[in-house]
Order: sequence, then C-alpha cells, then structure tokens
Amino acid sequence: MKIKFVEQIASTQEFLVGAVREGRITPPFAIAANRQSAGIGSRGNDWEGVSGNLAFSFCVAQTDLPADVPPQSASIYFAMIMQELLASLGSQLWLKWPNDFYLGERKIGGAMTNKIKNTLVCGIGMNLLGAPEYAGILDIKISAKDAIDGFFALYENKIPWKQIFRNFSLQFQKSQNFSVHLGGEKISLAQAKLCEDGSIIINEERVYALR
Repeated sequence: MKIKFVEQIASTQEFLVGAVREGRITPPFAIAANRQSAGIGSRGNDWEGVSGNLAFSFCVAQTDLPADVPPQSASIYFAMIMQELLASLGSQLWLKWPNDFYLGERKIGGAMTNKIKNTLVCGIGMNLLGAPEYAGILDIKISAKDAIDGFFALYENKIPWKQIFRNFSLQFQKSQNFSVHLGGEKISLAQAKLCEDGSIIINEERVYALR
C-alpha cells in the first residue's frame, strides 16, 4: 500500500473518490492528512478537523477483500479492523452500528466507504488529540501514523468476515442504547436485530450499512 502524507487537505475522502473516478489514482493507494479543513462526518455532515487527529482514506479493489465480506458491509469490516487494532493496545472504544467509533456514549470518529465500479474507497477519521465539546477523544496515546501503519498491517492479515462479525455482534448490544437516522428519521435501535451480513432488521425492514 502506497501511503501519501500531506499537511492539510479539504477532505481525504473527497480527494480520493475524485481521483479514482477520474482515473488519476488506481488501487491500492492511501492518503493521510495532518489536518482536514472540510472533513466529512455521518450523513455528509462536516467533521471538525484538529491537527494530529486521524484522517486518512484508501482505495482497494473489491476483490482484495476476503471473499466472505458482504460488499454492503465494507465500512463495518474496515472500521472493525481499526477498532480491533486500538482495542489490542488498551482502548475501550467500540463500533456503533453501522460505522461510528464511540468511547462510552461519546462519538470519537467514524468510517465511510464509497464504491466506484470495482474499487472501494474508505475514509477513517478519529479524534486522537482534540475534539469539539460534543465529541470525545481516544483514551490511549497513539500517533496518526502509527494507527495507519497498524491498520494496514492488520488489514493484510485478510481477517475473514466471520471473525469480524463475531466481534462486532458482541458490541451491538451497546448500539441498542442509541438511535440512527434512516430516511430522514431518527429511529431507536433498541429493538433492532443484527443479521449475519451486517444489516439490521428494524420495524420489519432490513437496513444495510450503505455509507
């Protein structure tokens, strides 16, 4: 994986999505920024950037993932790799369905994935050093570079979806204390059922983690 580090960028995800779509960059490739001026959060909201926080995006061919990874749950797969890395270093962070990093009841980051033909472009952001009042900060000390290097080292192990899902399902009960925005509505996850492909059944409808 070739990783390009830059001091500042508007959004690593918007840059890489555009570059892949235009054919200027082909997978595998990653870009990381010390600071984002217009990072993207959940549902397209701005994610406030602080120098030294984690902000990177990468692209891989869909066929590079283990064959059992459900395409619609790629964000869960990538986010859980980061969660497992940081948990192995002592962090208590967990993944709220579908792809938000939480510490206790405070969001500290998230992941999002775009599909462009047969290429997946994933962006991961996390508060390592600073955060706005409404958010939290990771509970262990790690540099953005070490987090990125550790992520790709773990990704190269090609962890099967079955193992990723097993760990994710253990965390899902925490998600049931929260709500998600679906179709413009805020819906409680209290009665949601997690399915083996990473989707949930809520109000008798199956919903996928399509972001």
